Amino acid sequence: MDKQTVAESTGVNDATLSGGDKNPAKPPLKLNYKRTFLIGFAFFGILLLWSIYNTYCSKFLTISFAQMEFGKTSSELTNSEKLDVQYLVGIVMALDNVAALFLMPIFGRLSDKTHSKRWGHRMPYIMIGTIISAIAFPFIPVFYYYNNIAGMIAMMVIVLIFMMAYRSPAVALMPDMTPKPLRSRANGIINIVGYIGGGVAALLGIFLPFSKYLKEGSFYIIFVPFLVASIVMVIAAFVLFFTINENKVSKEVADDMRRGEEEAEVIDKVEDDKPMSNANKRTLILILAAEVLWFMSFNAIETFFGNYTLWYLDASDSSSTIATTISGACGAIMFLFAGRIADKIGRKWTIFIGLCVVTLSYFGFCFVTPTGVASATSGYNTFPWVLYLIFAFVGFGSAMIHNCSFPMVVELCTGKNIGKFTGYYYAASMIAQSITPIVIGFIFRATGWQALPIYSCCLMAAAGIVFAFVKNAKSVKVKNKKGLEALGDDD
Repeated sequence: MDKQTVAESTGVNDATLSGGDKNPAKPPLKLNYKRTFLIGFAFFGILLLWSIYNTYCSKFLTISFAQMEFGKTSSELTNSEKLDVQYLVGIVMALDNVAALFLMPIFGRLSDKTHSKRWGHRMPYIMIGTIISAIAFPFIPVFYYYNNIAGMIAMMVIVLIFMMAYRSPAVALMPDMTPKPLRSRANGIINIVGYIGGGVAALLGIFLPFSKYLKEGSFYIIFVPFLVASIVMVIAAFVLFFTINENKVSKEVADDMRRGEEEAEVIDKVEDDKPMSNANKRTLILILAAEVLWFMSFNAIETFFGNYTLWYLDASDSSSTIATTISGACGAIMFLFAGRIADKIGRKWTIFIGLCVVTLSYFGFCFVTPTGVASATSGYNTFPWVLYLIFAFVGFGSAMIHNCSFPMVVELCTGKNIGKFTGYYYAASMIAQSITPIVIGFIFRATGWQALPIYSCCLMAAAGIVFAFVKNAKSVKVKNKKGLEALGDDD
């Protein structure tokens, strides 16, 4: 009896007879770090623009609406008058997200169906969207400076529409070129690159805070961050364009992508010619529902924390920028490890731990009050130091959430539908960002600024409860290269 007959009759394969692994014919899957880092430049531009937008635009709208409603100059406005218009700020900050809610799935699906022999699936959308957004972006502070609120809002809408038009295709690049079992680690890398973009925005916000503009009135203070963001964003897009050849890479990774489908971390196998199973549908719905809740929580802080700092804590908004920078830095550190944590315990439990960490951090935030101690340098109150610690833990927890949530969604589709499922993921986040600014704006009017951390804490806890019902589908079939072994052969 030969070795093949023995294997067939006993269930012992050739690898077992030789004392090796169960499948020695397949070497461990290996992440191409160099290529993944370059793909991250798409995310770099997105986070850079988004961070500048959130840092300044809600303050622009607050002053503009308060001046229009009360007929006063910015220096004459009281903090209660600024609080009174936050519902209007929330409505405007939500309107562009409502447009994005429809645009992102559409453009994600369009990029799936685009087959340019020269440019690939995603690159045409990335380049056109980046360039138009970059051109319009610096006009936001120009219209604000000249008290043209209609022009300012129009520029905000243009920027957001074109940014959302390229966001789904840009984010879809990573799963296009990365086998499913490696996507948590790859997502960590592109998030680190993106957080570098957020760090650039933070530096601009620290050295050119809106509170300084309120005191000095110098146009450059608000114009320079927008101009720098536009220039850097275009440079990042061209780096991506000239270093990543979509069509070439797709051919190179075709075999690994097929193998990734076999080793996917899903309840039921995903196939092109079959509808999604009920178990996978349930998983997708639960993930997206939890995502809506946690993005509602995050977005409330992102949109209004600068206003909260300036007009409730009565501290310089450069302090809020430092706090968010600390959060981003801690998030970047955690992104280095979150993929490995997910390899050990599964993506579900990695996200769930992150949700618990952020919930507890926001719970602590609920007890923070203004210091009442004037700063000798800025003239504002000193910033509560405990918020720096709280935001550090928020950074750790949010990285665990974001590192694994997007891979969990695109795990549920095949390569033909990555743009479509990327659109689903970001549509859920846009639903959250459409609802939260309006809801919290009205809550502020009824209760005051103290509602911000309570609102975010409750929503994050609700996200954790919903996500707990997601079934853990950690794969045991995957053996990926790790450590120094994974850094070779990046060509």
